[in-house]
Amino acid sequence: MLKGLKIVIAGGTGFMGNAMANAWAADNEVIILTRQSRKAVNNSYGKAYFNSSIRFVVWGEGKSANWIQDLEGTDILINLAGRSVNCSYTKANREEIMNSRVSATKVLGNAVKKLQRPPALWLNASSATIYRHATDRPQDEEMGEIQNDFSVQVCKEWEKAFNEIELANTRKIIMRTAITLGNGGVLVPYKNLVKYGLGGRQGSGRQMFSWVHIDDVCRIVEWFYENKEASGVYNLSAPHPVSNEVFMQTLRSKMHVGYGLPSPAWLLKLGAMFIATETELVLKSRWVLPTRLQQEGYVFKYQDIDAALGSLV
Repeated sequence: MLKGLKIVIAGGTGFMGNAMANAWAADNEVIILTRQSRKAVNNSYGKAYFNSSIRFVVWGEGKSANWIQDLEGTDILINLAGRSVNCSYTKANREEIMNSRVSATKVLGNAVKKLQRPPALWLNASSATIYRHATDRPQDEEMGEIQNDFSVQVCKEWEKAFNEIELANTRKIIMRTAITLGNGGVLVPYKNLVKYGLGGRQGSGRQMFSWVHIDDVCRIVEWFYENKEASGVYNLSAPHPVSNEVFMQTLRSKMHVGYGLPSPAWLLKLGAMFIATETELVLKSRWVLPTRLQQEGYVFKYQDIDAALGSLV
């Protein structure tokens, strides 16, 4: 457990930031850097509740520079800032998705360089979707193959911006996070599909579903802080990914729903047009392993999907 630390979370009003902030607020000073109202619509799906001790600070280019002083003496800086990818990839949305991540990282880097007491540890978000559509073998930090579709380009530019920031006194880690399961976030629409009888496989159902429980994400952040040699790129993904079909079967079982209509790829593509999103979010095969975390001694609390969903449904 983290105690007595100063933790700053940029872009912390969403699902992951909400969970992290509440996990540590009782025993630490937690500050959320936000560019919008704390009540803005995001992937918490209205479930966000923030401990009253958490402080919210408006930040970013064009804002008063006072927010930079809130970074002084930070023990852990976490950057989660970026526009949601749950949208159609129009030209305007692509630019906003890319720029929101790259610019936020650069703005934070410029701010940290001005500090007398910079953060001891800076964790920058990325995504496990940086690896190729994989149906033949899993991908990890050493052997993973990175291709060049739009989502991959976003991750590459995001990580490039972070890696170009040279800081002598700040340890830096990139978190390539898999689909994160918790009370909020992506699990909400999946549960709704099951609830209304549509919780069958998506597409062929053979595409791999790499996931991680939000409790493990918080515990991994704590592990990063305590293990002073940890740096570089880590996959935040549970060690036992499953197929989309197995994920949906397990979710139906936990919700006591016997059957769910499958959604063929053509129907998903049609539906995506109506709700302004991309089928890549469910059809890409993300087969990712947390090789570095396991080699270096992290032990997952939730290693299999049955236990993870059992704790959440």
